[in-house]
Amino acid sequence: MNLIYNSTSYCVVEFRDAAGEIGGYEIMDKLGQREIYLGGDLAIRFREGLQQLIAAEPSTDDVDEFLSGFQGLMQTPVALH
Repeated sequence: MNLIYNSTSYCVVEFRDAAGEIGGYEIMDKLGQREIYLGGDLAIRFREGLQQLIAAEPSTDDVDEFLSGFQGLMQTPVALH
C-alpha cells in the first residue's frame, strides 16, 4: 500500500500484490466521504490517465479535477477502521 496523492479533497492509495505488481487503486473523496477501488483494466486506464496528467506538470486543482471524474462511480461510504 502506497499513498500516491493527498489533497484536501482527495486521497489516492496504490496497492501492490506480493510480486510488487500494481493491483489497484483506492480513490477517496474526502468531502463527499465516498470511495472506490479500481482494479484490473480500470486500474490500468486510471494509471495511464494519471501518467499523462503528471507529464503535463499539473497543479493540485488539475489533479483534483481529474479525480472528480470518478465521483459518479464512488458508491462506498468511507469508513474509519
